[in-house]
Amino acid sequence: MFREERRDTGEGRCDFEKALNLYLHMQNFKHKTSIQIRFKDIDKMGHVNNANHLTYVEYARIRYFEDVLRADGTWSKDIGVILARTEIDYKLPIFLHDNVFVYTRCGRIGGKSMTTEFAIVREKNGHEELLAQGIAVIVYFDYHQNKAIQLPEDHVRKLKEYDVNLS
Repeated sequence: MFREERRDTGEGRCDFEKALNLYLHMQNFKHKTSIQIRFKDIDKMGHVNNANHLTYVEYARIRYFEDVLRADGTWSKDIGVILARTEIDYKLPIFLHDNVFVYTRCGRIGGKSMTTEFAIVREKNGHEELLAQGIAVIVYFDYHQNKAIQLPEDHVRKLKEYDVNLS
């Protein structure tokens, strides 16, 4: 899913490769959500505590659902989605005054679940710097029947239309 970054060799090549890899990777993301860093997010070390990253990703995922699926967050009392799994790789710290965004896309559509991919970036001097990246597995769920259900056909269609790299 994501390429590993090389250590700097001291020749400046690593910075170029990192920028190129990030550029190529980010071409697959269209949905971008601005994140406001709050003072309460900062820990004793002076950077955003790692637990807050998942809150930023959750907010971006909700915006993605609203924008792509036209889901307004008012799922019925019987039907909804459940976060089944999440992974995050932390790359660089986030600080209070950083200009942070979360990119979100659908990376996989299954029968009863979908996987969203995300990248948290900082905009600095006209460039984006990767801060964290990962995935979240979302399961469609019927609370009345207490079981996972098939993704609605209109959701599958909208996801494939928006994130064209999906099959």
